[in-house]
Amino acid sequence: MSWLLLAAVPPSHSPSAGLFEFFMRSGAMAQVVLLTLVLFSLMSWSIMVWKYFQFRQAIRHGRQFLEIFHQSKRFSEVNAQSTRLAASPLVGLFQAGYAEIDAQVKAQADTTQASTAGRYRIKSLTGVERSLRRALGVESLVLTKGTHFLATTAAAAPFIGLFGTVWGIMVAFGDIGASGSTSIVAVAPGISEALINTAAGLAAAIPALIGFNYFGNRVRRIRAEMEDFILEFTNLAERNFT
Repeated sequence: MSWLLLAAVPPSHSPSAGLFEFFMRSGAMAQVVLLTLVLFSLMSWSIMVWKYFQFRQAIRHGRQFLEIFHQSKRFSEVNAQSTRLAASPLVGLFQAGYAEIDAQVKAQADTTQASTAGRYRIKSLTGVERSLRRALGVESLVLTKGTHFLATTAAAAPFIGLFGTVWGIMVAFGDIGASGSTSIVAVAPGISEALINTAAGLAAAIPALIGFNYFGNRVRRIRAEMEDFILEFTNLAERNFT
């Protein structure tokens, strides 16, 4: 029985055909607004999918790196294994701090100030901390890359849709004035075309806003983890190289 009901529905009444039909009937301005919102939505979803996998890999690599970092007794051992876990921002911090320590140790050795007991020394712990802070800024930029577009979509899409709605209502009232008819039959098509722009704007903005807040929370948690790692790395450097 159900297949008889489906067969009775004309193909033009399917949702996809109806939306395409509606888009083709819309005016030029309405089409521009809708295409703009579709573009914003597609880019937002692409960014959210990309950031989801980026953060998932960063967290997984971060856990593995911390396990190696806590179990190893030398920075050189950690550095040898860190390259395969490059997705974690902690690796970027460690490599920046390790490079600074290595440069200072070599400078001390070149000036024949290395310890005869085989213990390497660094000249400036502050220099190591500055390197870590610079790396923190770089890694934070990598984490937040693309999320600003989500904020832009969340803020701008409703207003773009509202602009399309206002424009459509102006056109609808102009058609009413030209035809001289005030019946609902004459008003409904123009008003519906106008309101669809508002719906499209919200459809683009709401997921982008949710994604921006979600990834913003992830960034804050990872940044707090990086701050803790800087303190831990600095303490180890002070204990072993000063």
